[in-house]
Amino acid sequence: MNATTTATTTTTTTAQAETAEARYLEPDWLTRNVFNRIVRRLTRMGLSIRGSRELRVRGRVSGEWRTTPVNLLTVDGERYLVAPRGLTQWVRNVRAAGGGELRLGRRVEAFRAEELADADKAAVLRPYLRLWKAETGVFFDGLDADATDAELVAAGPKHPVFRLVPAA
Repeated sequence: MNATTTATTTTTTTAQAETAEARYLEPDWLTRNVFNRIVRRLTRMGLSIRGSRELRVRGRVSGEWRTTPVNLLTVDGERYLVAPRGLTQWVRNVRAAGGGELRLGRRVEAFRAEELADADKAAVLRPYLRLWKAETGVFFDGLDADATDAELVAAGPKHPVFRLVPAA
């Protein structure tokens, strides 16, 4: 391998990592204007659909509260948020703010967010896909709950995962 090949390989690897990190699959009109609004309304009324919550987080630029419906996952007593669409605005805001609030009806819980390393995501992605593959599976490039640990770890950079810790 010569210096040009090494430089090209390094550039390609860096570009792939940046592409995986920057992956964002925008919701279509039906999801944004119908499905999310229905889930948000039901969640605000206190009706959780398979773990749905309204995520509230301060905007990283404006400082204003931003809201979006999310699926709260509990695995072995720990609570997680998974971003199936990738580097969404809520992910960027949670990273900047370090936490936020989850709302179900009138109940509001403040939390701190700890982002999982890619190598640790398989244990969370598998149960997430088991519960919500029908809703979010298309964002996982054909993976499902029966995928190998290696396949789930490889998918990790495309899907941020946060462990939620009660705010002090």
